[in-house]
Amino acid sequence: MSATFNHTIVAAADPQESAQFYVDILGAEHVQTWGPFANIMLTGGVMLQFAAPPPPYEFSPVHMAFLCDDAQFDRAVALLTDRGLDYWADPQRAKPQETNTEHGGRGVYFLDPAGHYLELITQPYL
Repeated sequence: MSATFNHTIVAAADPQESAQFYVDILGAEHVQTWGPFANIMLTGGVMLQFAAPPPPYEFSPVHMAFLCDDAQFDRAVALLTDRGLDYWADPQRAKPQETNTEHGGRGVYFLDPAGHYLELITQPYL
């Protein structure tokens, strides 16, 4: 049996703003915060800790994909639309303001406030 993923630190110029974005989009919950971290908890006990990197705040964006059900997917896409945020059906950003029906489900790509690449899918790839 392999290890279980527990938490990761996500670089963010404004940790509180990023944490709230993930709470809004993913339906995550705020949990106790300490030190430089704004912490949220995903279903399954995985914690995301948002923190500003040391100056000059340079970091490489990462890609994170989240599995959700159809209702959560619809709510998230509606929220992106309501906020006037860009999203794409593909990682190359060639199909703006569209979603996809890959892998037997639906998917969408978008950026978080810090510029990380996020993906929502309704069916796992495997």
